[in-house]
Amino acid sequence: MGDVETLEGLPIVASGVEVVQGGTRSLDAVDVTIEPRRRTFILGANGSGKSTLLRLLHGLVAPTRGRVTWGDSARPPAGQAMVFQRPVLLRRSAAANVRHALALAGVRGLAVRQRARDALATVGLAAIAGRPARTLSGGEQQRLALARAWALEPDVLFLDEPTASLDPYAARAVEVIVNDFRARGTTIVMTTHHLAQAKRMADSVIFLCAGRVTEHTEATQFFAAPHSAEGREFLDGERL
Repeated sequence: MGDVETLEGLPIVASGVEVVQGGTRSLDAVDVTIEPRRRTFILGANGSGKSTLLRLLHGLVAPTRGRVTWGDSARPPAGQAMVFQRPVLLRRSAAANVRHALALAGVRGLAVRQRARDALATVGLAAIAGRPARTLSGGEQQRLALARAWALEPDVLFLDEPTASLDPYAARAVEVIVNDFRARGTTIVMTTHHLAQAKRMADSVIFLCAGRVTEHTEATQFFAAPHSAEGREFLDGERL
């Protein structure tokens, strides 16, 4: 990863975006900018469009109207990675899953095994690198997904509810790894329904209500005093 000025695909800018899927408008008139080297959390009630916005910013969903740019390009760059709530793992060992991701990214030779070893060590899975990935616990599988992303050295990491199905101990382990990405200089964009987690980790917050962005502000500002009525109602409801 390079300096802020040379990071590929940043900032990510969505301008006047509308997304219609199956006749339903998932996002409406969305304008957001993802700045480099920050942890941006996307919050909102179920069905508010969080995952759709995340996929849009990653380039997995195309806008029905409006546009998304990554730096000076209209195409998403290679230097991105995404981790889903339920990791998609190959019927191979943990190490082979990481090596496969590196091979797809064009990494060759001894670097593949070295980067895979380093990534597994970073997430605490070095001792079980040879175990079949699909036999790992839920928390271990999520850490393996993060190891794949770590090995790719992304400029931007997208995470869709990565701790939603994990127990508190496993969720905390994932949080530590995500913060390690941040310390490395990776830009983080993450959805979560855990407000305490967002308070601990977020630099900025995008709050969605029925597909519209009603807040895009510093996390401290959002949690202290949301500007929108929808944001205030959301926080009040979560605190009950």
